Amino acid sequence: MPLRLPDKLPAIELLKQEHIFVMDYSRAHMQDIRPLKIVILNLMPLKITTETDLIRLLSNTPLQIEVSFMKLKSHTPKNTPIEHMMMFYRDFEVMKNEKFDGMIITGAPVESLDFEQVTYWDEMQAIFAWARTHVTSTLYICWAAQAGLYYHYGIPKYPLPKKMFGIFQHRTLLPHLPIFRGFDDVFNMPHSRHSEIHREDILAHPELTLIADSDDCGASIVTARNGREFFITGHLEYAPNTLDKEYKRDRDVRDDVEVPVNYYRNDDPSCEPHVTWRAHAHLFYSNWINYYVYQETPFDINKIE
Repeated sequence: MPLRLPDKLPAIELLKQEHIFVMDYSRAHMQDIRPLKIVILNLMPLKITTETDLIRLLSNTPLQIEVSFMKLKSHTPKNTPIEHMMMFYRDFEVMKNEKFDGMIITGAPVESLDFEQVTYWDEMQAIFAWARTHVTSTLYICWAAQAGLYYHYGIPKYPLPKKMFGIFQHRTLLPHLPIFRGFDDVFNMPHSRHSEIHREDILAHPELTLIADSDDCGASIVTARNGREFFITGHLEYAPNTLDKEYKRDRDVRDDVEVPVNYYRNDDPSCEPHVTWRAHAHLFYSNWINYYVYQETPFDINKIE
């Protein structure tokens, strides 16, 4: 089944070129189907890129999904045209009376700050609290994972001596969980962050379950509330060229930028990236949609609580 997306969203044409079936709202409303409603709070600087990356992964399911985009009233993005934000995004304040089957909250470039120093932290706390009663299952990614763990469970983040940057191998600790159905014993995931959470803090908290980790980058996926919350410290959603763009952008302005680990063929930035995570990324998102959203959400979306 197709994804239902806002009319004229740039991702529609980009994904059609990849032969991914998407449908704008105008056409979708002609079908008598109750779609799954997914809301994305996109805090990443390059919002059109992140929209496309996430929609690509959400498309790998036979279910019809209606995607909405949320924005913060307390923050104005600098790297996305205001016209795009006005056309496709709505403030949390406008959406807070709605309910959603699933939610994705992305990372944000504010890792160097304490959570309370982030200018939009008050609004983020309101959204975290709202998601508990208005969303069936929520994915927290990278900074949002750290922020969500801190807000809900008091888990601190710790600065890293150097950036965790590259593709790292992870292991599933509870391979029987539906979220890992079809996974191999190990899987790769991109990371790009300056802080971390500690495995010991997660294991010491009775409400949290560590379900995937890595010898190189520690705790990587945490779940809570029987799958109503997933906290992912990496970026399964990244496109093949995302780390390449980030590396070359930073290299052009600084001379201390390290090459992302296990990313380029022969570890040579002049070569193409060696893509080793995309199959598991599609599988993870498909499993989330199927087992933790579709099979758990009520048919009457207003009954989510």
